[in-house]
Amino acid sequence: MNQTTGLDGPRKEPASGGPAKQLIVLLHGLGADGEDLIGLSPYLAQVMPDAAFVAPNAPFPSDMAPMGYQWFSLQQSDPEQLYWGAEGARGPLDRFIDAELERHGLSDAELALVGFSQGTMVALHTALRRPNPAAAIVGFSGALIDPERLGKEIASRPPVLLIHGEADPVVPFQMLAASQRGLELLEVPVEALPRPGLEHSIDEEGLLAAIKFLALRFAGHPLDAEQP
Repeated sequence: MNQTTGLDGPRKEPASGGPAKQLIVLLHGLGADGEDLIGLSPYLAQVMPDAAFVAPNAPFPSDMAPMGYQWFSLQQSDPEQLYWGAEGARGPLDRFIDAELERHGLSDAELALVGFSQGTMVALHTALRRPNPAAAIVGFSGALIDPERLGKEIASRPPVLLIHGEADPVVPFQMLAASQRGLELLEVPVEALPRPGLEHSIDEEGLLAAIKFLALRFAGHPLDAEQP
């Protein structure tokens, strides 16, 4: 465990066997842990063999499930509580990211955050307030917390891909359009991918879109780059 941040979780070193040229931080949802998303790393590594992966466990035991962790409580989900919950997770996550970047000798330009559900909320809340922009943020089945307050606190505008199932019973599908609109109003480059029939999950097409998005961003392509 990192003694400075209190966070730790499973890691995967670059598939190439060499030093990391990118760092991908995977942020799990409520009631899960880092093992839940580190399983994505072999698929991402097929296209990004020089990327290192880390999936920290959230800092608090889940208060809505018998096991797993949470970034913040969702017992009360009004905007004020959501904001302060995400804000409480931001400091430890920021310090964890800084420590991991330093460990690999990388900068924010070689960083991507990939979140699922509550992990997406925390990824957006944290990365958009970091002074140096990450290469990319990918968010599955999540939401943008308090875009009005974000407008006063935003410090960087990394490109964002949001993916959301149209049949999601946990985080309403309408949050995709609301989050996209909130980011666009703040001039954050954003793409949105709805997934017909998908519930609260990651499917193959969404994962492939995320892989392509990350690979292009790490290669330095702008958001509107022509797809190969």
